[in-house]
Amino acid sequence: MKIHQLTTLILLLSFFSCDRIANKTKEGINRGGEVVGESATEFFEGVSEGVDKTLECKIILSNDLQKNGIKTGAYVIDSQSSSNKNKLTLYIMFDTDFNKEVIAKAYNKSELEIGRAKTTIQGQEGDAGYYTFLFNKQTDIGFRNTIIIE
Repeated sequence: MKIHQLTTLILLLSFFSCDRIANKTKEGINRGGEVVGESATEFFEGVSEGVDKTLECKIILSNDLQKNGIKTGAYVIDSQSSSNKNKLTLYIMFDTDFNKEVIAKAYNKSELEIGRAKTTIQGQEGDAGYYTFLFNKQTDIGFRNTIIIE
């Protein structure tokens, strides 16, 4: 009978030890998974930022506009009605009073001109706002294109 009780006691202790080890292992795996998940998220965010920077268009203001107190901020390149991306919406800030028709010239990756659009921008010193340049429907502003505002 004592052997039976001793065997039962050993089995119970072994069971509880295994259960404890399994729980600790599970906790370790969960922590490891959290670390891997955080690292993967950071990696993919970095890749996304790199892709965004690589695909961005370059917006360049002419020296004349810069001397007249014009600065640019965010921009969006979108479609008017066709599948071509031919609409530039540009955030412009004014350091001085300004009222003039300006032209935006779009160039592809090979530095060939692909379109022009005019719009009047006007603002008082300290003003800022969004201005839209509508290019011809055949113009398709692609990745890494350059747009010069004159």
